[in-house]
Amino acid sequence: MKENFYQKVQLPAGQVHVYAGPELFASLDYKVFEMANNNLQIPKQVYMSYTPDVHVGLGTCIGTTAVWNAADGFVSPSIVGSDIGCGMRVQLTSLHKDDLKEVKLRRKFVRAIEKYLPAEEHARGHFSDIRLEHVVKKGLHGLPKKYIPDAYTPRKATSLTHVESSQFYFDDEVLDKFPEMVWHRAHRQLGTLGGGNHFVEIQAIEIAEENREMAEAWGLYDGQVVIMIHSGSRAWGGAVSQYCGTDIAKMMRQEGLGTADPKLLYAPLSHPLGQNYVNLMYSALNYAVVNRHLIAYAVREAGKDLFGPKFELRTLYDLMHNYAWEEKQDGHSYFVHRKGATRALPAGHPDNPEPYLSTGHPALIPGSMGTASYIMVGSPEGKANHYSICHGAGRIRSRNATKQLVSVEEAAAAMRVGTDDEIVVNQRSMESLVDESPMAYKDVDQIIESVVGAGLAQVVAKCKPLAAVKGT
Repeated sequence: MKENFYQKVQLPAGQVHVYAGPELFASLDYKVFEMANNNLQIPKQVYMSYTPDVHVGLGTCIGTTAVWNAADGFVSPSIVGSDIGCGMRVQLTSLHKDDLKEVKLRRKFVRAIEKYLPAEEHARGHFSDIRLEHVVKKGLHGLPKKYIPDAYTPRKATSLTHVESSQFYFDDEVLDKFPEMVWHRAHRQLGTLGGGNHFVEIQAIEIAEENREMAEAWGLYDGQVVIMIHSGSRAWGGAVSQYCGTDIAKMMRQEGLGTADPKLLYAPLSHPLGQNYVNLMYSALNYAVVNRHLIAYAVREAGKDLFGPKFELRTLYDLMHNYAWEEKQDGHSYFVHRKGATRALPAGHPDNPEPYLSTGHPALIPGSMGTASYIMVGSPEGKANHYSICHGAGRIRSRNATKQLVSVEEAAAAMRVGTDDEIVVNQRSMESLVDESPMAYKDVDQIIESVVGAGLAQVVAKCKPLAAVKGT
């Protein structure tokens, strides 16, 4: 029953709609609802919800959808989050899982990727010939043609079409005031992962029988090796959050705006500082989609080195889960924030990219390290939640708490270290992986069960991990 996976919670400041099964709902910390109540104190909010992976963040929970009318609404840097445009990408390879049966070969693949994709936090990327100005203004269309390999075969091209958006348009005069130091640092980081839970994961597909026809239409097949990428806007997005946040906080003090949480920032969309943030946010969304594209380019080059020139890497889809933008529903314009939430559109929705108009687009949901990830598609009933679903498993304990509770041996067992099924990771020691072990996260299968049970989306394929490259 769908009602078992949905609760409408009345708080002093308003209602929050929670999509979660009974067990997940019962496990939610009181701080999740305290944070919702703070968020609902921002004026004129018309809708707020949590996905089943919801957990406490800075100012706003990860797993939040918050909506205003576009005509007189607000924008909140706190509800977008500091890693603006952070999101997912899946690339389809020409490999079958049997091609990577040997642990030794999976290790070689990981090492080959590291050659093109720096894993160290402060390492410089390999794309110094790309003009950052073009990237933040034009998104994927700002890249030199050599970095769009399928541009030379238009009929097979997916790089510019199989994405949530290839370019975000904005008033680029706002870029003139951005410090030179930020430009320099962000340019160095193009095509790099970053730390935390960002990754490149090599996975094998297992198609959901009830959606086999759709999976095959998307080019998926059982046993297919795919590459899942999780990264965002790196230093550029962080700088946008920092510089705009300082100005908005000052304006809020001067105009007497605020909630019970002094760190919860917001501005009217009509205010110059609100417009300034939206414009700079869109520049960070351009950076983020290009960054994931360049990471995929690095994996492609590594694959060709290891498997030869016939190695293929086509884009299935690229999407964001930290952003805010305008969306239309029933002819009405809304300004929708998603922080740790994924848009999942059903078949026929006009906002689907043209290649996915008849099916709905792939919604990419990563699991925790060592567990399965999912490729889903939105359901028409998702309209009630502005088509938002989860963005991952959702953390249940901090990194420090995980290190205290989980042993190195338990983390190694979760990665099946020493077996033929070992999930190979580029980290030099298991100690460095403990804080990202599955025990730090909710059960992703429960999360997916809640999303499906609530009628928000369906599973198209399950992606089982074979190897991963993580930032160090």
